[in-house]
Amino acid sequence: EVDTEYLIKESEQWCRDRAVHNAIMDSISIIDGKDQNRSEGSIPEILSEALGVSFDQQIGHDYIDDSDERFDFYTKKESRIPFDLDYLNKITKGGLPNKTLNIALAGTGVGKSLFMCHVAASFLAQGQNVLYITLEMAEERIAERIDANLLDVTMDDLHSLPKDVYNDRLKKVQDKTKGQLIIKEYPTASAHSGHFRALLNELALKKSFKPQVVFIDYLNICSSSRFKGGNISSYFYIKAIAEELRGLAVEFDLPIFSATQTTRTGFVSTDIGLEDTSESFGLPATADFMFALMSNEELEQLGQMKVKQLKNRYNDPSFHRSFILGVDRSKMKLYDVENNAQNIVDKGTETKKEINPYDKFSDFKV
Repeated sequence: EVDTEYLIKESEQWCRDRAVHNAIMDSISIIDGKDQNRSEGSIPEILSEALGVSFDQQIGHDYIDDSDERFDFYTKKESRIPFDLDYLNKITKGGLPNKTLNIALAGTGVGKSLFMCHVAASFLAQGQNVLYITLEMAEERIAERIDANLLDVTMDDLHSLPKDVYNDRLKKVQDKTKGQLIIKEYPTASAHSGHFRALLNELALKKSFKPQVVFIDYLNICSSSRFKGGNISSYFYIKAIAEELRGLAVEFDLPIFSATQTTRTGFVSTDIGLEDTSESFGLPATADFMFALMSNEELEQLGQMKVKQLKNRYNDPSFHRSFILGVDRSKMKLYDVENNAQNIVDKGTETKKEINPYDKFSDFKV
């Protein structure tokens, strides 16, 4: 299979490098007086033209001339990666779209990593290529959780499972999916978007592996490629990390899923809001989709977790503002609960009333 995008990118870079080389050689000739037709004042223009070499001829969207392409965009069904959880598909209109940053907000021990491991396992089961970057736990710990989820065994039983039984169950998982899962560990607070970009390029080159989704566990313990933590406030630092990760999602045309901590007040709160985001309010400003995971003693006894939408660019966030998911912590699994357990979903959002889209203009007078 020919990777056309890679060929174009590398060819463009080679042409740009040669153009810069030729421009420098021309500039030297001008300075040495060997070029009688151009003066030293033309050197900046020569270098600018060389640096501007690009295969991309698109320089903007023409409102009139590009109207057909715009209409096609309106009617085109956006590619999304669906969840295996019904309510998450409802609130995201079918799953995660590409070029987005998606954030789970939760306190310590509530289940950020559990949530991410379950979603990563479900995407892998669908046949998606998944890259899981961990800065908190070891690679083997993440793989252990995903094993428990996909093999449908408890974490305790996983350690006492005979080798032949383990291989047999893993073979069944392998037969069901064409996807790949790569788990990469970095030391805490040592890796940034530049490292992740290099990793994605290296995986494409050495293993022909291109992920459809990337998980980063978790955002607050990444570093920034632009700033050093000691010289900038946490607001700008965390916001910079979020912006860099979202830029990475756009560059590689995939969704990035990560998590963040709540503040101390949010940790004990039964109704988390955006204001409970730890360290930087710039994070929710950058994210496309953000939701809170909440738990208490009553929910833990029922084996449940509350999910509340905080920000949603895919759908109306007031539609199913909050809902309940079932949790099996021993197997690192999430599941849908019965409708009668959804006793905290916002009033009036159980069914969305179908209306004529033009009715909203009926009260206006000309």
